[in-house]
Amino acid sequence: MNIDDIPVEFKNGLIPSHKPKMVYECIECENIYDIEQFLYTCPKCGGLLRLKDLNFDDLKRIPGKVWQKIFGFRRCLSIDALKGIFLYHELILPIIPLEDVIYLGEGYTPIVKANLELSSWVGTEFFIKYDGLNPSASFKDRGMASAISFINYMIKKKDIKELLGICASTGDTSAAAAIYLSYLPKDRVKSVVLLPEGKVTPAQLSQPLGAGAKVIEIPGVFDDCMKIVEELAENYDVCLLNSKNPIRINGQRSYSYEIAQQMDFDTKNLLVVVPIGNAGNITAIMEGFLNLYWLDIIEELPFILGVQSEHADPVVKWREDDRYQPVKVKPSVAQAAMIGNPVSFPKVYHLVKEHFEDHFFAIRVTEQEIMDGMITANRHGHVVCTQGGESIAGLKKAIEKKIIKDDMKAVVDSTSHQLKFSGFQQLYFENGFSKEYEISPKEELINKPEKMPANAKSIADYLGLKKKAKS
Repeated sequence: MNIDDIPVEFKNGLIPSHKPKMVYECIECENIYDIEQFLYTCPKCGGLLRLKDLNFDDLKRIPGKVWQKIFGFRRCLSIDALKGIFLYHELILPIIPLEDVIYLGEGYTPIVKANLELSSWVGTEFFIKYDGLNPSASFKDRGMASAISFINYMIKKKDIKELLGICASTGDTSAAAAIYLSYLPKDRVKSVVLLPEGKVTPAQLSQPLGAGAKVIEIPGVFDDCMKIVEELAENYDVCLLNSKNPIRINGQRSYSYEIAQQMDFDTKNLLVVVPIGNAGNITAIMEGFLNLYWLDIIEELPFILGVQSEHADPVVKWREDDRYQPVKVKPSVAQAAMIGNPVSFPKVYHLVKEHFEDHFFAIRVTEQEIMDGMITANRHGHVVCTQGGESIAGLKKAIEKKIIKDDMKAVVDSTSHQLKFSGFQQLYFENGFSKEYEISPKEELINKPEKMPANAKSIADYLGLKKKAKS
């Protein structure tokens, strides 16, 4: 749609014109720092940083209902920079000029209503948001679109000749980082990812390799990789692309904005179910809804249900006894859940204590429940990864335990594409999990190909088909 086709009363807001004053702010000591640098922790106290627009209140000059219309009409425009997460430019990273936005097709993933049988199995009607339909097949593209657009902006503004982007990953972060970095000039930008050896699926490993990233595998788990990239970011001239980077978190806020818009901005009695992992996504989701609430775009904050595997459940333990302590992880089919000390937990702590105390729940599920949740969902016409299975299992258990009401409007996050985790599905069908996973496949969920002769009658007999009556 051409901008001239938009009603005149909304034209002024369609092309972003907000004048931000963005800074990094420490969540602990509240010191602020210049935004035009690659910074991840507070130089004074070491606390995590968030982005803050000191001119945010200027956005309140536009009524919430008008913002709703602006975001709706923007979706109709033929402007690439406003098609993805930067549809919400003022709420993502408004210092980025539209010409510096990197758009690879991310964002506005569909919300699909669970079919009646699956809803009955879970105990309530609910929706699944398919974030596996992003370009690299996971939600991580939201944050990378923001972070790499910032890199693109900084390269041009500061005339940076050489930059190395680096991340630790269990698979999805590395894929997103490698793909988005590969879009930038090869002579200026390089990509390096650290992976825990043997703990990333072949499909996920193939993505950064295919995008040309330098892949380094080390023994251990994600937490070990994260310690190394944190040390590198602290002492060497590299750009950290994990969720410790607050610019990435801002991009992931788009998940909240999309859900609100897809639910017609009606967040009353809304429940958003999210796997916790490294806690960056659940942080971004809470921050995103807060922004909408402060601008009167939504009238109520939704409820948040964070889900963790019992093999890595530090946030659930914190909610149970109000004492946070990292845990030693065990193998999990929800590989992004294998994090015993989530980097963004301090942000979760502040958000919950200050804004979501009565709107935040956390629940643990078994590895068995995760796999059953994934396969059962996919048996009913959905595209759900193991993390999505984790979320569905969490919703089911939270209803059974009466932690939440069964009449909430629930949206479940399926963070990645089912095909990235087809190996776990195959292990389930073949009963091939090692004992440490504690998974015993259910016979009714096992599915295998049947070898038969190339003969129509044999196949018809096997299927129990009846011959058509002769006319």
